[in-house]
Amino acid sequence: MKRILVTGGAGFIGSHTVVELLNSNYEVVIADDLSNSSMEVLNGIEHITGQYPIFEKIDLKCKNSVSELFNKYTNIESVIHFAAHKAVGESVQNPLKYYENNLSPLVYILQELHSLQRPIHFIFSSSCTVYGDTSISPITEDAEVKSAASPYGNTKQIGEEILKDTCKSNNFLNVISLRYFNPIGAHPSNNIGELPQGKPQNLVPFITQTAAGLHNSLTVHGDDYPTPDGTCIRDYIDVVDLAKAHVLALKRLINGENKENYEVFNLGTGKGSSVKEVIQSFEKMSAMSLTYKVGPRRYGDVVTAFANTSKAEKILGWKSKTSLDKSILKAWNWEKKIRNIKNK
Repeated sequence: MKRILVTGGAGFIGSHTVVELLNSNYEVVIADDLSNSSMEVLNGIEHITGQYPIFEKIDLKCKNSVSELFNKYTNIESVIHFAAHKAVGESVQNPLKYYENNLSPLVYILQELHSLQRPIHFIFSSSCTVYGDTSISPITEDAEVKSAASPYGNTKQIGEEILKDTCKSNNFLNVISLRYFNPIGAHPSNNIGELPQGKPQNLVPFITQTAAGLHNSLTVHGDDYPTPDGTCIRDYIDVVDLAKAHVLALKRLINGENKENYEVFNLGTGKGSSVKEVIQSFEKMSAMSLTYKVGPRRYGDVVTAFANTSKAEKILGWKSKTSLDKSILKAWNWEKKIRNIKNK
C-alpha cells in the first residue's frame, strides 16, 4: 500500500479526502494539531471506511516535531497538505497568526522532503483567493494573479510561490496545487462534516448554526455590491466532490502523467451563487425561515468569484456532481445530528 501523509487530515476537507484515500486502498497518516477539529472525526472516518487511520497529534509549526514525524514514518511517498487557518476575516484581524501557521509548516515539510532525495508527490491545498479581487469570472488558471485581498489569500499566494521555487531546485518533487472555491456540505453518511471551533467564519456553517439556534441572526456582509441582488457571489463546491479530486490529482502524479513538476487546477462548480441565493436554498431545503440582517461590507471580501473548471475536467477527468441544494441539505442534516435536533 502507498503511504500518504495528510496534514490537517482531521479537518473539514482533510477528513473527507482521507475517506476517499482509504476507500481507494491508500494507507493514510494524519498529522493534525486538532486546533479546528476533534478526535471524534477519526471515529467518523472509521464508521465510513471500516478503518481507523493512523493519527499523530502534532504542531507543524515546530520544526523539530516535523523532523520527528518524518523520522518515524520513513516510507511516506506522497503528501497532501491541508493544515492551515482559512478564515478571511480572521486573517485581516490577526495576520501574523496566519503567516506563521500557514507558511512555517509548509517550509519545514518541504525541507524534510528535500532531504529524502527520492521522488515525492505533493498536493497543495490552495484557494481561489490567490486570484485577488479579479473582475473576470469564470476564472481560469491563467487569470492574472492580483494582489491578495486578505492575509489568508496572501499566504496561499506565497505558498504557491514557495512550491514553484522549490520545484525548480528539486527534481524529485512533483506538485499539484488545487485552487478550491467554496467547500460546503458533509458526507452523505452523516458521520463527518464541518466542525468549526468558535463562531464560524464561513457562510454555510453560520447559516446552519443560526437555524439550530446557536446565533440570533445571520449577518449578510453588504448588499450594495454590483451583483444582481447586491450580495457577493461565490462558487460553492460540495466537499465530497472536492475530496475525490484530490485522489485523481494524486493518481496523476503517482502514474507520472503530469507534464510539468508544478501544475495548477481550479476546483469549483463553474457556477456562481450569491449570499442571498444560498440563504434561499437553505430555506427551501430545510422548510425554515432564516433570520438575517444586512451589515457593512467585510474587508477582504471580493465581489464575484466562480471557477472555469474545464482544465480539471479535461486533464483530471473530474467534474462536480452535487447541486447547491443537495450540498446545503447535507450540511443541515449534519448540523441537526451534532446538535441532536430531531424536530426541524
